[in-house]
Amino acid sequence: MKTLSHVSRREFVTLATAALSLVAPKGVLAMTQKETPGKTGARVSPDDTWRDLLNGNERFVKGTPSSPRRSPEDFRGLAESQYPEAVVVSCADSRVAPEILFDVGIGDIFVVRVAGNVVGGAGAVVKGSIEYAIAELNVNLIVVLGHSGCGAVKAAKQHIDAKDSLPGAINGLVELIEPAVTQSKGEPGDALENAIRKNVEIGVERLKGLEPILAPRAKQDTLKVVGAVYDLRTGIVTPVGSGKS
Repeated sequence: MKTLSHVSRREFVTLATAALSLVAPKGVLAMTQKETPGKTGARVSPDDTWRDLLNGNERFVKGTPSSPRRSPEDFRGLAESQYPEAVVVSCADSRVAPEILFDVGIGDIFVVRVAGNVVGGAGAVVKGSIEYAIAELNVNLIVVLGHSGCGAVKAAKQHIDAKDSLPGAINGLVELIEPAVTQSKGEPGDALENAIRKNVEIGVERLKGLEPILAPRAKQDTLKVVGAVYDLRTGIVTPVGSGKS
C-alpha cells in the first residue's frame, strides 16, 4: 500500500471523494465534488504541477511507475466531470504517450495531440482545445512536448533542403514547422535536435501571446506555459526554455 507521501494531489482528492461516497449523504458528496480544485479555481500552483509531472517522468525512467487511477472503476468515478491539472500539447507519434511517460492517471492531464506538436497555424481545433481547458476547466499549466527523432520536423528539414512539395495536407503541415528549422540553422549541435527544440520554443511563445484567453493569464502569471523534449531512447523529459527548473 502507498504511504501518503507517495500519493499525488489528484489521487488524494479521488481517494477521499470515493471514501466519502461510502459514508456520506448524497448532499455532502455533491458539496465535496464542487469544492475540488477544478470547480473552485483553487488550483495547485503551476510550478508544483510541473514538478509533479517531472517527478512522474523520473519514476517512469527508473522503471518504478505508480500507474495510478487507470482501472474501469477510476474511469467511472470521473464520468460526470473532470479536473485536469495540466494541458499537454504533444506529437501524435505512436511512441509518445504523455499519461505513461509522466506516470499519471485518468483525469490528471488534458492531452492535445497533433503531428509535430504544432501550435502556430494549427487552427481553431488545436487552439480551441487548449483554450477550453484553460477557460472552462481552470487549468493553469500548459506543457508543449516535443520528442527526439520527430518525423514531422525531419520532413520539414528535408523539405527545405530538397525544395520540393509533399503530397496532400502533409505539405501544409511541414510548412508550419519550417520556421523552427530556419531559425535553428547554424546552431551548434545536431541540426534535427536543434529544430525540434526550437519548434517547442516557438509553440510556447505562441501560446503565451495567444489572445484573448491565454495571453492575459500568462502576463498575470496565473498561467504557466513551458516546453520540454522527450527522448524516445531514454524516456527522459528534458525541460527547455522557461520550463527549466
